[in-house]
Amino acid sequence: MADLLGSILSSMEKPPSLGDQESRRKAREQAARLKKLQEQDKQQKVEFRKRMEKEVSDFIQDSGQIKKKFQPMNKIERSILHDVVEVAGLTSFSFGEDDDCRYVMIFKKEFAPSDEELDSYRHGEEWDPQKAEEKRKLKELAQKQEEEAAQQGPVVMSPASDYKDKYSHLIGKGAAKDAAHMLQANKTYGCVPVANKRDTRSIEEAMNEIRAKKRLRQSGEELPTTS
Repeated sequence: MADLLGSILSSMEKPPSLGDQESRRKAREQAARLKKLQEQDKQQKVEFRKRMEKEVSDFIQDSGQIKKKFQPMNKIERSILHDVVEVAGLTSFSFGEDDDCRYVMIFKKEFAPSDEELDSYRHGEEWDPQKAEEKRKLKELAQKQEEEAAQQGPVVMSPASDYKDKYSHLIGKGAAKDAAHMLQANKTYGCVPVANKRDTRSIEEAMNEIRAKKRLRQSGEELPTTS
């Protein structure tokens, strides 16, 4: 019986100490604060959504507005606004580099922005339809000129002046032309003037002269002049 009572007492939880009671009290307080913050955050989101719904509704009813730019928002607020705009049947985009500086622009469906307009906003520029039209015309003109140049083929470049005219004060205007006329085509020697062929003797005459020079060296006598 004593053993049974001892086992029962040992299985029972010990009464919490003062330290345990304090820890549990702090945990309950922290949980209560967290729940309160969550409820406040939820209420703030509800109020923000109602405010955005009111602004979007006013935008739709204003026939003079085709787009609207909102102040920078955090990621959650932008998400809520995008959802409100989608439900209303409008178009929305976010722009800006840094997350804290990103903002939302909404557009009516019949005035949806073009790709050029979106590029301007992405680069932090204001959209100017007149400048965009001028830029589009310049682009079309450049493309047309490229197509025409491609159809004409490559352009043959010619020198601005003839080299003979450039150096005429050195070689004379007719020098190169006259020099070209002095050459006579020769099948044996190629393009060499006939006058430049120095040795016009026959083989027999050449051999006789060589023998005579050889005898002259041997005898020391003077070689007689040949006609």
